Amino acid sequence: MEQQLQELLDRKACEDVLMRYGRTLDWLDEEGQAGCFWPDAEIDYGFFNGSGADWVPVVMEVEAATPNRWHVSTGVMVQVKGNHAKSECYGISVGSSENEQGELQDTMFGGRYLDELEKRDGQWKISRRRYIADWIHQFPNGLEALASGDLNLNILKILGSGHEAYRAL
Repeated sequence: MEQQLQELLDRKACEDVLMRYGRTLDWLDEEGQAGCFWPDAEIDYGFFNGSGADWVPVVMEVEAATPNRWHVSTGVMVQVKGNHAKSECYGISVGSSENEQGELQDTMFGGRYLDELEKRDGQWKISRRRYIADWIHQFPNGLEALASGDLNLNILKILGSGHEAYRAL
């Protein structure tokens, strides 16, 4: 029973790393993003192939160039064996950018993360990641119209780290 409990705790810790990855990108939390990867992790996104330490500044620059961003991971499967784990999950991300007419356009990506995680000194982080893009879709951004309409919902503009609405969790 004790071994099963430890495996459950380790699997949950790995899932937390995978969820924290998207959240730290959305809030432009570079320190939090770095906490998802071992510095010597092997990262392959296609456009980037290198270490975890080199990945973080690259991805944060990409995300900071996007006025609105949103990442979610789902269908998370984790298999733990001792201090090593394999995982696979689906990822959906959306980011805004200006089109040729100067209007915001959203691009939605769908793909999967093929990860390996390691537990070192009691802490789980990603040690190897391969991202596979499965689909992409572009559509007009509707946030400005939504903010000025009858519904008038709260909208975050996260343009840098340290946003006032960000809470450490």
